[in-house]
Amino acid sequence: MPKYNLLEAMKEQKRTDAKLTDKKQKIMEAAISLFAEKGYGNTPTSEIAKAAGVAEGTIFRHFGTKDHLLVSLIVPFLKDSIPLMAEELFEKLLSNHDLRFEDFLRNLLRDRLLFLKQNKEIFQIIVKEFFYNEEIRHELIPYFAENIGSRLVQVIRTFQERGELSDQPAETMARHIFFSIGGTFIFKFVFGLNGSQDEEAEIESVVRFVMDGVRKIKEDSP
Repeated sequence: MPKYNLLEAMKEQKRTDAKLTDKKQKIMEAAISLFAEKGYGNTPTSEIAKAAGVAEGTIFRHFGTKDHLLVSLIVPFLKDSIPLMAEELFEKLLSNHDLRFEDFLRNLLRDRLLFLKQNKEIFQIIVKEFFYNEEIRHELIPYFAENIGSRLVQVIRTFQERGELSDQPAETMARHIFFSIGGTFIFKFVFGLNGSQDEEAEIESVVRFVMDGVRKIKEDSP
């Protein structure tokens, strides 16, 4: 069973938006159901149109492309869901109070790799929209920063207090960690640059790289 399939979650949480026209609402509901059932790549717009009871051209008039249709579904869902997703993720990762920071990183990478494998098509489209769509960046970046970035800063400060991490500003360290991990995911799932390493070796490589930059250096005893 998937740990967190975004399309299934969207199907379960779909709500009627009073601001949408009837046709647009039917298209979005049909798209969610079909994407969840068959996958995004296996669902042609003609099938969405048939399920929604509209002409295929109506989809293109409202949304432009199938990618834009998906984005119009996923962005509001992510804005609603990111706080809860972040809360659940960090609670799960920090449930072991004896956890070292490098183990926290290891578990974070494993969890998010599984999450992205389950949502690869969506992740690829969202990353593409981040590159080319300024409106999407403005909509989602504050949510990531507030709900994921702020929690990562808190985690870093906790491990700084335990003496595991250097005394660099926690916000700076969080930013470097976020870009290191995010870059790894983009190269793996968007560009398909997996290298020759297996997944665990890939995780260890990222953990070592990050830890070399954030680990507190023990001073030699006199």
